[in-house]
Amino acid sequence: MATAVEGGGGEAPHRSPEELVAKAIAPVKPQYLRPPPVRSSGDSTGDGDVGKEKEKTGDAAGSGLVKEKKSKRQLKRERKQQVQSVANMCTEVARTGNVDSCPFGSKCRFNHDLETYLAQKPADLEGTCPFDSEEKVCPYGVTCRFLGTHKQNLIIQSQDLQRRKSHEINNLDKDLQKSLWKGKVKFPKAEAQLKLLGLKGGKKERSETDGEQDEIKDESVKEGNKVEEESITDDESRPLKKSKNEVDAESTHETSNGTCCVEEDCENEIAEGKIENDSPKDSLKSSCKVDIVPKLQLREKKLIDFRGKLYLAPLTTVGNLPFRRVCKGFGADVTCGEMAMCTNLLQGQASEWALLRRHPSEDLFGVQICGSYPDTVTRTVELVDSNCSVDFIDINMGCPIDVVVNRGAGSALLTKPMRMKSVIQAASGIVDRPLTVKVRTGYFEGRNRIDSLIADIYNWGASALTIHGRSRQQRYSKLADWDYISKCSNNAPEELNVIGNGDVFSYCDWNKHMSQCPKLSACMIARGALIKPWLFTEIKEQRHWDITSGERFNILKDFVRFGLEHWGSDNKGVETTRHFLLEWLSYTYRYVPIGLLDVVPQRLNWRPPSYYGRDDLETLMASDSAADWIRISEMLLGKVPEGFTFAPKHKSNAYDRAENG
Repeated sequence: MATAVEGGGGEAPHRSPEELVAKAIAPVKPQYLRPPPVRSSGDSTGDGDVGKEKEKTGDAAGSGLVKEKKSKRQLKRERKQQVQSVANMCTEVARTGNVDSCPFGSKCRFNHDLETYLAQKPADLEGTCPFDSEEKVCPYGVTCRFLGTHKQNLIIQSQDLQRRKSHEINNLDKDLQKSLWKGKVKFPKAEAQLKLLGLKGGKKERSETDGEQDEIKDESVKEGNKVEEESITDDESRPLKKSKNEVDAESTHETSNGTCCVEEDCENEIAEGKIENDSPKDSLKSSCKVDIVPKLQLREKKLIDFRGKLYLAPLTTVGNLPFRRVCKGFGADVTCGEMAMCTNLLQGQASEWALLRRHPSEDLFGVQICGSYPDTVTRTVELVDSNCSVDFIDINMGCPIDVVVNRGAGSALLTKPMRMKSVIQAASGIVDRPLTVKVRTGYFEGRNRIDSLIADIYNWGASALTIHGRSRQQRYSKLADWDYISKCSNNAPEELNVIGNGDVFSYCDWNKHMSQCPKLSACMIARGALIKPWLFTEIKEQRHWDITSGERFNILKDFVRFGLEHWGSDNKGVETTRHFLLEWLSYTYRYVPIGLLDVVPQRLNWRPPSYYGRDDLETLMASDSAADWIRISEMLLGKVPEGFTFAPKHKSNAYDRAENG
């Protein structure tokens, strides 16, 4: 694949700025251009440098050798050996500096040898410990990479540790996690709502249809887009082809006698003497419905007015808590956690629950969940509503990732409007906080369908709708269709907040979209915030910020400090912070400073050519090489471990690929 640099840098001096813009190449001033770096034909942008690093370190993947496949037993043995290694210190011994402090004693799986650990511990990093202050005490003790800067005694009481953790909200409670593991958590609101809507949500009913649903899932994975394409008609006015599950979801909650199933249960309880029958039968049935599931109208719910607010999109991997703190510092009004899978949350996976964490600075915060079926989503909504501090819950119905779509979630729901209805109706009926939905224009390119569903989405119970101006099939290969977003906002009910999403990269883009779509409540900012997080300041102050390399480096410093507070200041926390910093740097290099451009402002789809910055640091930040990103991380977090390799997860630098972004 030809790199972006080869396509832009070599030809830029021979073309006018207008010609470069027409070919989506950033029009950098000629005096700053430089020849593109020479690379082997097999290297792709960024990834090629990673491959070279792997070859230097003797890595099997970098040398072209196939990695040996290991059995589960072998992997388990290696994990056990890793836990018992000297590098894995017991947390209690590390915090207190006392070998006898561990409650497990000799039965502890972790290392208790302080002297050996300190002899092998990597050198301390430059700077001060993020926890060692008058208000906080470092909970990592001798394992902290800033041990030399500790001013207080190593002995840490449990209340000190709790005080350190109190700055983050929505931590997973251990008792709740154990209950989820054992399946002991009850969902009374969800079960009642599913039963009221006639959806199959109970354990008994779900077990009877598990095999049937698995068969449907397997068929959709094998057939791929073919099955989903057959479910859509060319004419929007014609009825959609419905699967058996959708027919079940669409059916009413009446028995063969025409009576409500909830009312029938009430009659049984009356016969058994559980309910006193001192009122007329009809009035008793009516009151029973209200008592089991109080139906909330939208006007009764706590609503959020998104009009004019700067909304930071939920961003997988890179939209973590430290990054959101950076954006809050630049003026973001609304933040949302990374997309969390419903099944993983219901199983009590700690890594998935970590996506729900909230910092006190996030004054208007929501979480985004993704699921395939109404029972799964509804139980997750009840679980989050009961155990987390959030202002709204967003349901993702637009994720284009294959692994999500093949499970019937994300964009796959766009081909199943009746299941969309079931999910939104069931979830919105059990919470009083706002429920929002995020969608794309459609599943297939050229077959947009949200404009015909937008009124229904409001009637089903959503209080806000975010529309990403691309189809699932387009991914990020084309610019967002803001004309279609405007059409959808015009068709929306007055009470529904419609939020546009796609390619907002300057205050000019924000002003243009808000003026051309008068009924639009706000614009969501996604990749634009990743490339330049100060975009929120530019929009609020209505100016182009020609930010210096030193100011950009200070932003990275803040992210590292927030990351060490979030992931920890021990060796594991440092390397986790480094990993997410590198993922972010795979986006930031695409920013071209204002002072270097012939045409302002920069567009999101422009490919930056190879150029010199106004100083060495700016030149380094403009590099598309992963080796240079690692150099920047070493300036902030010290040398990388031996054998370290990195490849960007989202291929953010692959401009020519459909999966870009």
